[in-house]
Amino acid sequence: MKKLADIIENVVLKQISGKTEIFVYGLTEDSREVKEGYLFAAISGTRQDGHLFIDNAISAGAAAIICEDMPANKADHVCYIQVENSAAVLGCLTSAFYGHPSRFMKIIGVTGTNGKTTIATLLHRLFMQLGYLCGLISTIEYKTGNESSVSTHTTPDAIKLNALLAQMLQSGCQYVFMEVSSHGLVQHRVSGIRFAGGVFSNISHDHLDFHHNFDNYLDAKKSFFDQLTPEAFALVNKDDRRGLVMIQNTSARKFTYAINTFADFKGRVLESSFDGLLLELDDIQLHTFLIGDFNASNLLAIYATAILLGADKDEVLRAISTLKAAEGRFDIVKDPNVGVYGIVDYAHTPDALEKVIDTINNIRTHNEKLITIIGCGGDRDKLKRPKMTAVACEKSDRVILTSDNPRTENPDMILADMKAGIGPQYVRKTLSITDRKEAIKTACMMADAGDIILLAGKGHEKTQEIKGVKYPFDDKEILRDCLALITSKN
Repeated sequence: MKKLADIIENVVLKQISGKTEIFVYGLTEDSREVKEGYLFAAISGTRQDGHLFIDNAISAGAAAIICEDMPANKADHVCYIQVENSAAVLGCLTSAFYGHPSRFMKIIGVTGTNGKTTIATLLHRLFMQLGYLCGLISTIEYKTGNESSVSTHTTPDAIKLNALLAQMLQSGCQYVFMEVSSHGLVQHRVSGIRFAGGVFSNISHDHLDFHHNFDNYLDAKKSFFDQLTPEAFALVNKDDRRGLVMIQNTSARKFTYAINTFADFKGRVLESSFDGLLLELDDIQLHTFLIGDFNASNLLAIYATAILLGADKDEVLRAISTLKAAEGRFDIVKDPNVGVYGIVDYAHTPDALEKVIDTINNIRTHNEKLITIIGCGGDRDKLKRPKMTAVACEKSDRVILTSDNPRTENPDMILADMKAGIGPQYVRKTLSITDRKEAIKTACMMADAGDIILLAGKGHEKTQEIKGVKYPFDDKEILRDCLALITSKN
Protein backbone atom coordinates (compact mmCIF):
# COMPACT_ATOMS: atom_id res chain seq x y z
CA MET A 1 0.00 0.00 0.00
CA LYS A 2 1.38 3.40 -1.03
CA LYS A 3 -0.06 6.87 -1.32
CA LEU A 4 -0.75 7.80 -4.95
CA ALA A 5 0.89 11.21 -4.52
CA ASP A 6 4.12 9.50 -3.50
CA ILE A 7 4.35 7.05 -6.39
CA ILE A 8 3.67 9.73 -9.04
CA GLU A 9 6.02 12.26 -7.43
CA ASN A 10 8.86 12.03 -9.98
CA VAL A 11 6.83 11.18 -13.08
CA VAL A 12 6.13 13.65 -15.88
CA LEU A 13 2.35 14.05 -16.06
CA LYS A 14 0.08 15.88 -18.50
CA GLN A 15 -3.02 16.34 -16.38
CA ILE A 16 -4.57 15.16 -13.11
CA SER A 17 -8.29 14.96 -12.42
CA GLY A 18 -9.16 13.92 -8.87
CA LYS A 19 -7.43 13.53 -5.52
CA THR A 20 -3.93 12.05 -5.26
CA GLU A 21 -4.01 11.84 -1.46
CA ILE A 22 -5.45 8.33 -1.70
CA PHE A 23 -3.88 4.97 -1.06
CA VAL A 24 -3.10 2.50 -3.85
CA TYR A 25 -3.23 -1.18 -2.90
CA GLY A 26 -1.92 -2.65 -6.14
CA LEU A 27 -1.30 -1.97 -9.84
CA THR A 28 -2.34 -3.75 -13.00
CA GLU A 29 -2.73 -3.23 -16.74
CA ASP A 30 -5.37 -6.01 -16.95
CA SER A 31 -8.87 -4.86 -15.99
CA ARG A 32 -9.74 -8.45 -15.03
CA GLU A 33 -7.15 -8.32 -12.23
CA VAL A 34 -8.40 -5.06 -10.67
CA LYS A 35 -9.30 -5.17 -6.99
CA GLU A 36 -10.57 -2.52 -4.58
CA GLY A 37 -8.13 0.39 -4.37
CA TYR A 38 -6.00 -0.64 -7.38
CA LEU A 39 -4.40 1.60 -9.97
CA PHE A 40 -5.30 0.58 -13.52
CA ALA A 41 -2.98 1.54 -16.39
CA ALA A 42 -4.74 1.84 -19.73
CA ILE A 43 -2.12 0.79 -22.27
CA SER A 44 -2.53 0.98 -26.04
CA GLY A 45 -1.30 -2.51 -26.83
CA THR A 46 -0.67 -4.24 -30.14
CA ARG A 47 -3.79 -6.38 -29.80
CA GLN A 48 -6.23 -4.17 -27.89
CA ASP A 49 -6.48 -0.74 -26.33
CA GLY A 50 -6.64 -0.69 -22.54
CA HIS A 51 -8.64 2.56 -22.67
CA LEU A 52 -11.64 0.48 -23.73
CA PHE A 53 -11.61 -1.24 -20.33
CA ILE A 54 -11.40 1.78 -18.02
CA ASP A 55 -15.07 1.52 -17.04
CA ASN A 56 -14.63 -2.20 -16.31
CA ALA A 57 -11.66 -1.40 -14.06
CA ILE A 58 -13.63 1.24 -12.16
CA SER A 59 -16.56 -1.15 -11.71
CA ALA A 60 -14.10 -3.65 -10.20
CA GLY A 61 -12.88 -1.08 -7.67
CA ALA A 62 -10.04 0.87 -9.34
CA ALA A 63 -9.22 4.05 -7.39
CA ALA A 64 -6.82 5.54 -9.94
CA ILE A 65 -6.46 5.42 -13.72
CA ILE A 66 -3.34 6.06 -15.79
CA CYS A 67 -4.30 6.94 -19.35
CA GLU A 68 -3.04 8.63 -22.50
CA ASP A 69 -6.47 10.05 -23.36
CA MET A 70 -8.76 11.45 -20.68
CA PRO A 71 -12.23 9.87 -20.72
CA ALA A 72 -15.09 12.20 -21.55
CA ASN A 73 -17.08 10.95 -18.57
CA LYS A 74 -15.25 10.60 -15.26
CA ALA A 75 -16.27 8.99 -11.99
CA ASP A 76 -16.13 11.45 -9.10
CA HIS A 77 -14.40 9.06 -6.70
CA VAL A 78 -11.58 8.09 -9.11
CA CYS A 79 -8.30 9.91 -9.79
CA TYR A 80 -7.42 10.12 -13.49
CA ILE A 81 -3.84 10.82 -14.50
CA GLN A 82 -3.04 11.60 -18.14
CA VAL A 83 0.47 10.80 -19.39
CA GLU A 84 2.31 10.64 -22.69
CA ASN A 85 2.97 6.89 -22.57
CA SER A 86 1.11 4.68 -20.09
CA ALA A 87 3.46 1.70 -20.48
CA ALA A 88 6.60 3.74 -19.77
CA VAL A 89 4.99 5.47 -16.78
CA LEU A 90 3.68 2.18 -15.35
CA GLY A 91 7.22 0.89 -14.94
CA CYS A 92 8.24 3.99 -12.99
CA LEU A 93 5.11 3.90 -10.82
CA THR A 94 5.57 0.20 -10.10
CA SER A 95 9.19 0.75 -9.11
CA ALA A 96 8.07 3.47 -6.68
CA PHE A 97 5.20 1.31 -5.37
CA TYR A 98 7.68 -1.44 -4.43
CA GLY A 99 10.18 1.03 -2.94
CA HIS A 100 12.58 1.19 -5.91
CA PRO A 101 14.20 -2.22 -5.28
CA SER A 102 16.65 -1.86 -8.17
CA ARG A 103 18.34 1.04 -6.38
CA PHE A 104 19.49 -1.22 -3.55
CA MET A 105 20.97 -4.08 -5.61
CA LYS A 106 23.29 -4.22 -8.60
CA ILE A 107 21.13 -5.16 -11.59
CA ILE A 108 22.95 -6.38 -14.71
CA GLY A 109 20.94 -6.60 -17.92
CA VAL A 110 21.99 -8.89 -20.76
CA THR A 111 20.63 -8.31 -24.25
CA GLY A 112 21.29 -9.68 -27.75
CA THR A 113 19.86 -12.28 -30.08
CA ASN A 114 21.78 -15.31 -28.81
CA GLY A 115 23.64 -16.02 -25.59
CA LYS A 116 21.46 -14.03 -23.17
CA THR A 117 20.36 -17.05 -21.15
CA THR A 118 23.85 -18.54 -20.94
CA ILE A 119 25.47 -15.26 -19.86
CA ALA A 120 22.81 -14.37 -17.28
CA THR A 121 22.60 -17.92 -15.88
CA LEU A 122 26.35 -18.39 -15.57
CA LEU A 123 26.81 -14.95 -14.01
CA HIS A 124 24.28 -16.01 -11.37
CA ARG A 125 26.13 -19.27 -10.74
CA LEU A 126 29.50 -17.51 -10.71
CA PHE A 127 28.54 -14.88 -8.14
CA MET A 128 26.78 -17.46 -6.00
CA GLN A 129 30.09 -19.38 -5.96
CA LEU A 130 31.87 -16.17 -5.02
CA GLY A 131 29.69 -16.01 -1.91
CA TYR A 132 26.98 -13.53 -2.91
CA LEU A 133 23.24 -14.14 -2.76
CA CYS A 134 21.94 -13.38 -6.24
CA GLY A 135 18.77 -13.23 -8.28
CA LEU A 136 18.25 -14.50 -11.83
CA ILE A 137 15.55 -13.52 -14.33
CA SER A 138 15.87 -15.58 -17.48
CA THR A 139 14.05 -17.44 -20.24
CA ILE A 140 14.38 -20.69 -18.29
CA GLU A 141 13.67 -19.67 -14.70
CA TYR A 142 13.49 -16.97 -12.05
CA LYS A 143 15.80 -17.64 -9.11
CA THR A 144 16.33 -16.09 -5.70
CA GLY A 145 19.49 -17.71 -4.46
CA ASN A 146 18.89 -21.40 -5.12
CA GLU A 147 15.09 -21.17 -5.00
CA SER A 148 13.65 -21.41 -8.50
CA SER A 149 10.30 -20.78 -10.17
CA VAL A 150 9.27 -21.33 -13.78
CA SER A 151 9.79 -18.38 -16.10
CA THR A 152 6.73 -16.99 -17.90
CA HIS A 153 8.56 -14.41 -20.04
CA THR A 154 12.21 -13.74 -20.81
CA THR A 155 11.62 -10.25 -19.40
CA PRO A 156 8.49 -10.11 -17.20
CA ASP A 157 6.06 -7.20 -17.36
CA ALA A 158 6.93 -4.15 -15.24
CA ILE A 159 4.65 -5.14 -12.36
CA LYS A 160 5.88 -8.72 -12.05
CA LEU A 161 9.48 -7.61 -12.58
CA ASN A 162 9.43 -5.11 -9.73
CA ALA A 163 7.61 -7.58 -7.50
CA LEU A 164 10.37 -10.12 -8.22
CA LEU A 165 13.08 -7.56 -7.51
CA ALA A 166 11.40 -6.56 -4.25
CA GLN A 167 11.26 -10.21 -3.21
CA MET A 168 14.93 -10.68 -4.12
CA LEU A 169 15.92 -7.60 -2.13
CA GLN A 170 13.94 -8.75 0.88
CA SER A 171 15.71 -12.13 0.68
CA GLY A 172 19.09 -10.41 0.82
CA CYS A 173 20.19 -10.48 -2.82
CA GLN A 174 23.07 -8.17 -3.69
CA TYR A 175 23.14 -8.82 -7.42
CA VAL A 176 20.47 -9.63 -10.00
CA PHE A 177 21.33 -10.89 -13.48
CA MET A 178 18.53 -10.63 -15.99
CA GLU A 179 17.83 -11.06 -19.68
CA VAL A 180 16.47 -7.96 -21.38
CA SER A 181 14.48 -8.87 -24.49
CA SER A 182 13.70 -6.61 -27.43
CA HIS A 183 9.98 -7.12 -26.74
CA GLY A 184 10.54 -6.04 -23.16
CA LEU A 185 12.36 -2.89 -24.28
CA VAL A 186 9.75 -1.84 -26.83
CA GLN A 187 6.97 -2.48 -24.30
CA HIS A 188 8.82 -0.52 -21.56
CA ARG A 189 8.93 -3.47 -19.16
CA VAL A 190 12.26 -2.29 -17.69
CA SER A 191 11.21 1.35 -17.42
CA GLY A 192 12.13 2.62 -13.95
CA ILE A 193 14.79 -0.05 -13.35
CA ARG A 194 18.23 1.24 -12.41
CA PHE A 195 20.88 -0.94 -14.04
CA ALA A 196 24.44 -1.13 -12.77
CA GLY A 197 25.55 -2.51 -16.13
CA GLY A 198 24.46 -3.80 -19.51
CA VAL A 199 25.94 -6.56 -21.66
CA PHE A 200 25.46 -7.02 -25.42
CA SER A 201 26.15 -10.48 -26.87
CA ASN A 202 25.31 -10.24 -30.61
CA ILE A 203 22.48 -9.47 -33.00
CA SER A 204 21.11 -11.38 -35.99
CA HIS A 205 17.79 -12.18 -37.68
CA ASP A 206 15.00 -12.77 -35.15
CA HIS A 207 11.60 -11.47 -34.04
CA LEU A 208 10.93 -9.62 -37.31
CA ASP A 209 7.29 -10.68 -36.98
CA PHE A 210 7.15 -8.27 -34.03
CA HIS A 211 9.63 -5.56 -35.10
CA HIS A 212 8.74 -5.68 -38.84
CA ASN A 213 12.30 -4.94 -39.98
CA PHE A 214 15.86 -5.37 -38.78
CA ASP A 215 16.46 -1.65 -38.15
CA ASN A 216 13.60 -1.59 -35.63
CA TYR A 217 15.02 -4.70 -33.95
CA LEU A 218 18.47 -3.09 -33.79
CA ASP A 219 17.03 0.14 -32.39
CA ALA A 220 15.17 -1.80 -29.69
CA LYS A 221 18.40 -3.42 -28.48
CA LYS A 222 20.29 -0.13 -28.68
CA SER A 223 17.64 1.66 -26.61
CA PHE A 224 18.72 -0.37 -23.59
CA PHE A 225 22.21 1.14 -23.67
CA ASP A 226 20.85 4.61 -24.47
CA GLN A 227 19.01 4.50 -21.13
CA LEU A 228 22.00 3.55 -18.96
CA THR A 229 23.29 6.17 -16.52
CA PRO A 230 26.89 7.48 -16.27
CA GLU A 231 27.38 5.34 -13.15
CA ALA A 232 26.66 2.13 -15.09
CA PHE A 233 28.92 0.23 -17.47
CA ALA A 234 28.12 -0.89 -21.02
CA LEU A 235 29.98 -4.02 -22.16
CA VAL A 236 29.63 -5.02 -25.81
CA ASN A 237 30.90 -7.80 -28.06
CA LYS A 238 33.30 -6.15 -30.50
CA ASP A 239 33.36 -9.27 -32.68
CA ASP A 240 29.79 -8.41 -33.67
CA ARG A 241 29.95 -5.64 -36.27
CA ARG A 242 27.08 -3.84 -34.56
CA GLY A 243 28.60 -4.03 -31.10
CA LEU A 244 29.97 -0.50 -31.19
CA VAL A 245 26.66 0.78 -32.58
CA MET A 246 25.04 -0.23 -29.30
CA ILE A 247 27.14 2.25 -27.31
CA GLN A 248 27.18 5.20 -29.72
CA ASN A 249 24.84 7.30 -27.57
CA THR A 250 25.18 5.77 -24.13
CA SER A 251 26.16 7.80 -21.08
CA ALA A 252 27.56 4.69 -19.40
CA ARG A 253 31.22 3.76 -19.13
CA LYS A 254 32.10 1.85 -22.32
CA PHE A 255 33.97 -1.47 -22.51
CA THR A 256 34.44 -4.12 -25.19
CA TYR A 257 35.24 -7.83 -25.29
CA ALA A 258 36.31 -9.97 -28.24
CA ILE A 259 37.76 -13.28 -29.34
CA ASN A 260 38.80 -12.26 -32.86
CA THR A 261 39.88 -8.64 -32.53
CA PHE A 262 41.50 -6.20 -30.12
CA ALA A 263 39.29 -5.24 -27.18
CA ASP A 264 39.39 -4.19 -23.53
CA PHE A 265 38.84 -7.82 -22.55
CA LYS A 266 40.49 -10.32 -24.91
CA GLY A 267 40.02 -14.07 -25.20
CA ARG A 268 41.40 -16.85 -27.34
CA VAL A 269 40.37 -20.46 -28.02
CA LEU A 270 43.37 -22.77 -27.66
CA GLU A 271 41.60 -26.15 -27.91
CA SER A 272 38.00 -27.22 -28.56
CA SER A 273 36.41 -30.63 -28.09
CA PHE A 274 33.20 -32.27 -26.89
CA ASP A 275 34.80 -32.27 -23.43
CA GLY A 276 35.05 -28.48 -23.33
CA LEU A 277 37.29 -25.55 -24.18
CA LEU A 278 40.85 -24.61 -23.34
CA LEU A 279 40.75 -20.81 -23.23
CA GLU A 280 43.06 -17.92 -22.71
CA LEU A 281 41.33 -15.03 -20.93
CA ASP A 282 43.48 -11.93 -20.47
CA ASP A 283 46.66 -14.06 -20.86
CA ILE A 284 45.54 -16.68 -18.32
CA GLN A 285 44.83 -20.25 -19.53
CA LEU A 286 41.95 -22.29 -18.13
CA HIS A 287 39.82 -25.29 -19.09
CA THR A 288 36.03 -24.96 -19.10
CA PHE A 289 33.19 -27.45 -19.50
CA LEU A 290 31.36 -25.30 -22.04
CA ILE A 291 31.70 -26.24 -25.70
CA GLY A 292 32.16 -24.15 -28.84
CA ASP A 293 33.59 -20.80 -29.93
CA PHE A 294 30.25 -19.07 -29.27
CA ASN A 295 30.57 -20.16 -25.65
CA ALA A 296 34.12 -18.84 -25.55
CA SER A 297 32.59 -15.44 -26.30
CA ASN A 298 29.91 -15.96 -23.64
CA LEU A 299 32.51 -16.91 -21.04
CA LEU A 300 34.58 -13.86 -21.91
CA ALA A 301 31.50 -11.69 -21.39
CA ILE A 302 30.96 -13.32 -17.99
CA TYR A 303 34.59 -12.80 -17.01
CA ALA A 304 34.58 -9.15 -18.11
CA THR A 305 31.32 -8.44 -16.27
CA ALA A 306 32.67 -9.94 -13.06
CA ILE A 307 35.84 -7.84 -13.26
CA LEU A 308 33.83 -4.67 -13.95
CA LEU A 309 31.76 -5.48 -10.84
CA GLY A 310 34.96 -5.56 -8.81
CA ALA A 311 35.39 -9.33 -8.31
CA ASP A 312 38.84 -10.80 -7.72
CA LYS A 313 40.38 -11.98 -11.01
CA ASP A 314 41.86 -15.23 -9.69
CA GLU A 315 38.67 -16.20 -7.87
CA VAL A 316 36.64 -15.46 -11.00
CA LEU A 317 38.85 -17.62 -13.21
CA ARG A 318 38.75 -20.51 -10.73
CA ALA A 319 34.96 -20.35 -10.58
CA ILE A 320 34.57 -20.10 -14.37
CA SER A 321 36.54 -23.32 -14.79
CA THR A 322 33.84 -25.18 -12.83
CA LEU A 323 30.74 -23.76 -14.57
CA LYS A 324 28.40 -26.05 -16.53
CA ALA A 325 26.24 -25.01 -19.47
CA ALA A 326 22.71 -23.69 -18.95
CA GLU A 327 20.01 -26.32 -19.54
CA GLY A 328 19.26 -26.92 -23.20
CA ARG A 329 22.34 -25.05 -24.40
CA PHE A 330 24.63 -27.50 -26.24
CA ASP A 331 23.36 -30.12 -23.82
CA ILE A 332 25.01 -33.48 -24.61
CA VAL A 333 23.10 -36.76 -24.26
CA LYS A 334 25.05 -39.97 -24.81
CA ASP A 335 23.83 -43.52 -24.27
CA PRO A 336 26.69 -45.58 -22.76
CA ASN A 337 25.72 -48.62 -24.84
CA VAL A 338 25.87 -46.92 -28.24
CA GLY A 339 28.44 -44.45 -29.45
CA VAL A 340 25.93 -41.85 -30.65
CA TYR A 341 26.17 -38.28 -29.42
CA GLY A 342 22.91 -36.40 -28.94
CA ILE A 343 23.05 -32.62 -28.62
CA VAL A 344 20.02 -30.61 -27.48
CA ASP A 345 20.21 -26.88 -28.16
CA TYR A 346 17.80 -23.95 -28.02
CA ALA A 347 19.09 -22.60 -31.37
CA HIS A 348 16.01 -21.18 -33.08
CA THR A 349 17.52 -18.50 -35.32
CA PRO A 350 19.62 -19.00 -38.48
CA ASP A 351 22.68 -17.47 -36.80
CA ALA A 352 22.40 -19.57 -33.63
CA LEU A 353 21.87 -22.76 -35.65
CA GLU A 354 24.87 -21.98 -37.83
CA LYS A 355 27.08 -21.38 -34.80
CA VAL A 356 26.05 -24.67 -33.18
CA ILE A 357 26.54 -26.71 -36.36
CA ASP A 358 29.88 -24.99 -37.07
CA THR A 359 31.00 -25.90 -33.56
CA ILE A 360 30.09 -29.55 -34.15
CA ASN A 361 31.78 -29.61 -37.56
CA ASN A 362 34.95 -28.05 -36.19
CA ILE A 363 35.22 -30.73 -33.51
CA ARG A 364 34.10 -33.92 -35.27
CA THR A 365 36.27 -36.08 -37.52
CA HIS A 366 33.80 -36.10 -40.46
CA ASN A 367 34.03 -39.88 -40.61
CA GLU A 368 30.61 -39.85 -38.93
CA LYS A 369 27.22 -38.40 -39.90
CA LEU A 370 25.72 -35.24 -38.48
CA ILE A 371 21.93 -35.61 -38.41
CA THR A 372 20.16 -32.32 -37.68
CA ILE A 373 16.52 -32.12 -36.55
CA ILE A 374 14.95 -28.67 -36.77
CA GLY A 375 11.53 -27.07 -36.60
CA CYS A 376 10.23 -23.50 -36.53
CA GLY A 377 7.70 -22.04 -34.12
CA GLY A 378 4.19 -21.13 -35.20
CA ASP A 379 2.84 -17.57 -34.93
CA ARG A 380 6.40 -16.28 -35.16
CA ASP A 381 8.76 -14.82 -37.76
CA LYS A 382 8.08 -16.70 -41.02
CA LEU A 383 10.99 -15.17 -42.92
CA LYS A 384 13.57 -17.17 -40.97
CA ARG A 385 12.00 -20.57 -41.74
CA PRO A 386 13.66 -21.23 -45.13
CA LYS A 387 16.89 -19.71 -43.82
CA MET A 388 16.99 -22.20 -40.94
CA THR A 389 16.52 -25.05 -43.40
CA ALA A 390 19.20 -23.73 -45.75
CA VAL A 391 21.74 -23.58 -42.91
CA ALA A 392 20.94 -27.11 -41.76
CA CYS A 393 21.07 -28.56 -45.28
CA GLU A 394 24.37 -26.91 -46.17
CA LYS A 395 26.18 -27.93 -43.01
CA SER A 396 24.67 -31.34 -42.05
CA ASP A 397 24.86 -34.83 -43.58
CA ARG A 398 21.16 -35.54 -43.03
CA VAL A 399 18.32 -33.16 -42.10
CA ILE A 400 14.89 -33.90 -40.64
CA LEU A 401 12.35 -31.09 -40.73
CA THR A 402 9.71 -31.34 -38.02
CA SER A 403 7.42 -29.39 -35.69
CA ASP A 404 8.65 -27.06 -32.96
CA ASN A 405 5.77 -25.29 -31.17
CA PRO A 406 3.13 -24.96 -33.91
CA ARG A 407 0.89 -22.91 -31.62
CA THR A 408 -2.18 -21.91 -33.66
CA GLU A 409 -0.62 -22.62 -37.07
CA ASN A 410 -0.99 -25.78 -39.13
CA PRO A 411 2.35 -27.59 -38.65
CA ASP A 412 2.31 -28.82 -42.25
CA MET A 413 2.09 -25.22 -43.46
CA ILE A 414 5.11 -24.33 -41.30
CA LEU A 415 7.00 -27.25 -42.86
CA ALA A 416 6.01 -26.00 -46.32
CA ASP A 417 7.66 -22.65 -45.50
CA MET A 418 10.76 -24.47 -44.26
CA LYS A 419 10.99 -26.66 -47.37
CA ALA A 420 11.47 -23.54 -49.49
CA GLY A 421 15.00 -23.43 -48.10
CA ILE A 422 15.98 -26.87 -49.46
CA GLY A 423 18.37 -26.42 -52.39
CA PRO A 424 17.94 -28.95 -55.23
CA GLN A 425 21.28 -30.55 -54.34
CA TYR A 426 20.03 -31.28 -50.81
CA VAL A 427 16.64 -32.86 -51.54
CA ARG A 428 17.89 -36.45 -51.23
CA LYS A 429 19.32 -35.93 -47.74
CA THR A 430 16.25 -34.20 -46.29
CA LEU A 431 13.20 -35.76 -44.65
CA SER A 432 10.02 -34.11 -43.41
CA ILE A 433 8.26 -35.68 -40.40
CA THR A 434 5.55 -33.55 -38.78
CA ASP A 435 5.46 -35.42 -35.45
CA ARG A 436 8.50 -34.26 -33.45
CA LYS A 437 8.79 -37.42 -31.35
CA GLU A 438 8.66 -39.56 -34.49
CA ALA A 439 11.32 -37.36 -36.07
CA ILE A 440 13.62 -37.87 -33.07
CA LYS A 441 13.02 -41.61 -33.14
CA THR A 442 13.77 -41.73 -36.89
CA ALA A 443 17.04 -39.86 -36.44
CA CYS A 444 18.11 -42.32 -33.76
CA MET A 445 17.29 -45.28 -36.00
CA MET A 446 19.33 -43.69 -38.83
CA ALA A 447 22.36 -43.18 -36.59
CA ASP A 448 25.33 -45.51 -36.38
CA ALA A 449 28.03 -45.64 -33.71
CA GLY A 450 29.99 -42.38 -33.69
CA ASP A 451 27.23 -40.34 -35.37
CA ILE A 452 25.94 -37.05 -33.96
CA ILE A 453 22.29 -36.01 -33.66
CA LEU A 454 21.59 -32.31 -33.21
CA LEU A 455 18.10 -31.61 -31.88
CA ALA A 456 17.61 -27.86 -32.19
CA GLY A 457 14.95 -25.31 -31.37
CA LYS A 458 13.31 -26.11 -28.02
CA GLY A 459 16.26 -26.66 -25.71
CA HIS A 460 15.14 -26.41 -22.08
CA GLU A 461 11.39 -26.33 -22.83
CA LYS A 462 9.24 -29.00 -21.19
CA THR A 463 6.12 -28.57 -23.30
CA GLN A 464 5.00 -28.41 -26.92
CA GLU A 465 2.22 -25.95 -27.73
CA ILE A 466 -0.37 -27.12 -30.28
CA LYS A 467 -3.66 -25.28 -30.90
CA GLY A 468 -3.37 -23.36 -27.65
CA VAL A 469 -2.71 -26.44 -25.51
CA LYS A 470 0.68 -27.15 -23.94
CA TYR A 471 1.50 -30.87 -23.91
CA PRO A 472 4.40 -32.38 -21.91
CA PHE A 473 7.42 -32.61 -24.22
CA ASP A 474 11.07 -32.69 -23.17
CA ASP A 475 13.55 -32.93 -26.07
CA LYS A 476 16.34 -34.19 -23.86
CA GLU A 477 14.25 -36.90 -22.21
CA ILE A 478 12.76 -38.10 -25.50
CA LEU A 479 16.15 -38.14 -27.20
CA ARG A 480 17.61 -40.16 -24.33
CA ASP A 481 14.74 -42.68 -24.54
CA CYS A 482 15.05 -43.00 -28.32
CA LEU A 483 18.81 -43.50 -28.15
CA ALA A 484 18.22 -46.36 -25.72
CA LEU A 485 15.98 -48.01 -28.31
CA ILE A 486 18.83 -48.40 -30.79
CA THR A 487 21.08 -50.33 -28.39
CA SER A 488 20.05 -53.66 -29.92
CA LYS A 489 20.73 -52.35 -33.43
CA ASN A 490 24.37 -51.74 -32.60
